[in-house]
Amino acid sequence: MGRTVSALVESREGASLAARFDRPDEPDPALVDVETALAVADVVIDFTSGAASAALAERCAARGGPALVIGSTGFDAVQLAVVTAAAGQVPILRAGNFSLGVNMLMGLVAQAARALPAHAYDIEVFEAHHRRKIDAPSGTALMLGEAAAEGRGVALTAVAARARDGITGERPAGAIGFSVMRGGGIIGEHSVVFAADEEILTLSHSARDRGLFARGAVEAALWLAGRAPGAYDMQDVLGFRDAR
Repeated sequence: MGRTVSALVESREGASLAARFDRPDEPDPALVDVETALAVADVVIDFTSGAASAALAERCAARGGPALVIGSTGFDAVQLAVVTAAAGQVPILRAGNFSLGVNMLMGLVAQAARALPAHAYDIEVFEAHHRRKIDAPSGTALMLGEAAAEGRGVALTAVAARARDGITGERPAGAIGFSVMRGGGIIGEHSVVFAADEEILTLSHSARDRGLFARGAVEAALWLAGRAPGAYDMQDVLGFRDAR
């Protein structure tokens, strides 16, 4: 993702690549140390891990910038709290997926969940990614689960079924389930199934090129530059919320 984002920044009118950095043990001579990068950048685009992104957000907040676009997933509650606190000092845009199609899918899922009664339609979120992905369910799958829960007016934490093994008993009414596959070089497949006794409705999205996410991240960075401190996401970029 870093290489893809770098290439897109260099070809995007209105954007320029200030620096690239990675783990301190990364031997690439084209990379710089973190402080050098932060000193010359207006916005940092970060696709790493929840722990690394939280540490970077804290670092940006402490020095008063730069702004931060976060595409990492796999955050725990403590790491999310760190990012939220940092957004009080610098603008931070965090999204589990930067695809326009996925963000439209979220809206459709929320609408369907709102219209289809929970007692009749079970919701299952399916996702598949490459074998190297380290977190599950994916950030996008959780976003889709949140959209379904929002449509039903419930908290996802109260109804999520994120693992099944052994004798699980009947599916609880209103549960939002997650099913995960890891294998090969799958870029990203997501489906949300609304299953009733008489019919099944499936809403889905397939990513065909990793550049899809990089393009969205670059557009998000251009949008974020110069914004006031705060927590933003792709719904802001797409104009689905009032401008802040």
